[in-house]
Amino acid sequence: MLPIQELLNRLRWDSAFATGDFVIGYYDRVEGKIIQVPLQQVHITPGDHFSCQVTDQDGYAHDVPFHRIKEVRKDGQLIWHREH
Repeated sequence: MLPIQELLNRLRWDSAFATGDFVIGYYDRVEGKIIQVPLQQVHITPGDHFSCQVTDQDGYAHDVPFHRIKEVRKDGQLIWHREH
């Protein structure tokens, strides 16, 4: 399986692959479920190999460890997943 960091880097740098609507699904321990957010709400800090920041619908930024990202969808189709 492709590591999530590599997939996110490909989305960032490969414009041919990155066309479409991408959604990241991460496991929220408080909610106890997978939260889906558009890729535009995910911020990756260069050099941070452990987490990314996700902005929720209220505008708050949360650190999400990469190991809690469970799925990536492109145009509604599941293209990457990790067992929950």
